[in-house]
Amino acid sequence: MRKAIDHLKQADPVLAEIIERAGPYRIRYNEPCFASLASSIIYQQLSGRVAGAIQGRVEAAMPGGRMTPEGVLGLEETALRACGLSGQKTKYLRHLAECTVKRDVRFEDLPGLCDEEVIERLTVVKGVGEWTAHMFLIFTLRRPDVLPTGDLGVRSAMRRAYRMRALPKPERMEKIAAKWRPYRSVASWYLWRSLEDGAE
Repeated sequence: MRKAIDHLKQADPVLAEIIERAGPYRIRYNEPCFASLASSIIYQQLSGRVAGAIQGRVEAAMPGGRMTPEGVLGLEETALRACGLSGQKTKYLRHLAECTVKRDVRFEDLPGLCDEEVIERLTVVKGVGEWTAHMFLIFTLRRPDVLPTGDLGVRSAMRRAYRMRALPKPERMEKIAAKWRPYRSVASWYLWRSLEDGAE
């Protein structure tokens, strides 16, 4: 990881300042499995605290306290809604479970695929768009060079760090991030940190 940090600091003085203030790289990874993608769906457009509470209730409703496709399909929609899931997310979670059981999504295959192929495989699931696929690539498959152009946190951090008047569009983000390659995931993590801890 030292190689990635050194590259980013040398490539971009703005990012170098953020890295210095934020401190060591301490990303937390998840296992590339059904539960991780299900969690991403639950967390969409919610604060971490609220989403964590909902996920805890969903897990508690499952046999063995673990989120599995069989466990999701074994619960009535009303039971999932009672955990705090919206009607839309309940449908998304059940569709993910169905795709997993039918082997339309095979999590064991994903580590061997390139980023574009992973995105293609995951976005067949209702409710899994590019943002969710990007999060899966970064936080579960540990891909080092993903730029989540649809993430509000990364966009907000870029706007602030690079003193833009408005949130940057994907084309502008790609241009700024070109010099971060092949470590755009690491750079994105530091941008998130700059918002959380006031590192920028």
